[in-house]
Amino acid sequence: MNIKGFAKTTLLDYPGHIASTIFTGGCNFNCPYCHNGDLVLDFHNMSNISEQEVLTHIKKRSSIIDGICISGGEPTLQHDLLDFMEKVKFYNLKIKLDTNGSNPHIIKQAYENNLVDYIAMDIKNSKQKYSVTCDKNINIDKIQQSIDYIIDCGINYEFRTTIVKEFHTENDIIEIGKWLNGSKQYFLQQYVERDKQIKEGLHSHNENTILEYAQIVKPYFQNVSIRGIDPQNL
Repeated sequence: MNIKGFAKTTLLDYPGHIASTIFTGGCNFNCPYCHNGDLVLDFHNMSNISEQEVLTHIKKRSSIIDGICISGGEPTLQHDLLDFMEKVKFYNLKIKLDTNGSNPHIIKQAYENNLVDYIAMDIKNSKQKYSVTCDKNINIDKIQQSIDYIIDCGINYEFRTTIVKEFHTENDIIEIGKWLNGSKQYFLQQYVERDKQIKEGLHSHNENTILEYAQIVKPYFQNVSIRGIDPQNL
């Protein structure tokens, strides 16, 4: 595994679990607002973290952590992802996979081999604006296959969209709702500028706009939540 980052303990990355998070290098998207830009553009120059280091930590902390989150970059690009997941499962830990959904066959293999317990799939934008938002020519059929499989297979999951003023309008949010209509859980994530993002100068919508978007999209999902806004303001 091409592991470039390792957070030994997190209460945020895997909902309801104390977990560790690994970050893989490389991505087939180039979303300008990505705050892990080094994992997309410069991962070849980053030091590797060995699988053994991660697994040794897991073994030592198995009485404390109960899960591991595999993020990126885009983890499904790793040719040995499933092998690594098998090694993690040896320690009876739950696995959350963060993915952009571009490799539905990997998602399917992971689930059918009982290697993944939770999937968080990023929905970048409405279908019509997907490629411009990702700054890549995206095969939307692959994205659709992942969405359909995640919804139908029975796994615990979430869809999520990072809301950026330059890319997301009210109409885009409505189109996303129509697209994912009936799915279980959707998160709107307020964009926050970071020091490692791919493009500078982007902006977040204000809190009231995010709250309005959440209300607008609520009829399409079983549950809609917001990340990045003080809960006292919700």
